[in-house]
Amino acid sequence: MSISVVIAYHSGYGHTARQARAVASGAASVPGVTAALHDISALDDALWQALTDAEAIIFGTPTYMGSQSAVFQAFAEASGSVWAQQGWRDKIAAGFTTSAGVNGDKLNTLSSLAVFAAQHGMHWVSLGLPPGWLYSTVGDVEDLNRLGGFLGAMAQAPSDAGPDDAPGTADLRTAEHLGRRVARVAVELRHGRLVGAA
Repeated sequence: MSISVVIAYHSGYGHTARQARAVASGAASVPGVTAALHDISALDDALWQALTDAEAIIFGTPTYMGSQSAVFQAFAEASGSVWAQQGWRDKIAAGFTTSAGVNGDKLNTLSSLAVFAAQHGMHWVSLGLPPGWLYSTVGDVEDLNRLGGFLGAMAQAPSDAGPDDAPGTADLRTAEHLGRRVARVAVELRHGRLVGAA
């Protein structure tokens, strides 16, 4: 039986959707893992069932005015009934975000996602990459983790660039890395649980 990783995201203009697809690609590259994209702007039964069945949920939202989108916040608040039943307890969680600014206060958004996951009793997976680009004089704009985040995957999309062009390749490869990392942790956790149950 394959391990289900769900990417639960909102995208206002398509840039975060592009990042979400990269996360899904990374997760699906791990043998034994299936990755599914779910736009959380539609709070329907299919979404809630997919999240119930998932072993890992990777949350994604644009950063607007230094925080997650109102659509993502509505989803978070709608998950109150899941929280009441501890329906996501011990699932794996991670997060990603996009903003127009290089900084854009994206860390605040990722921190909010991590707190949201913690309230649900989930296990947060960090990005697990050293910083690239401006961290050293030999850094390059195409480095993985070029924006220097640790809590999750950050991406930057210029405000005048469409979702066919942004985020760029370095940020998309960083998103793929996050998806792969979460999928591998999910595989390791399932094997560990199986051994523990034996």
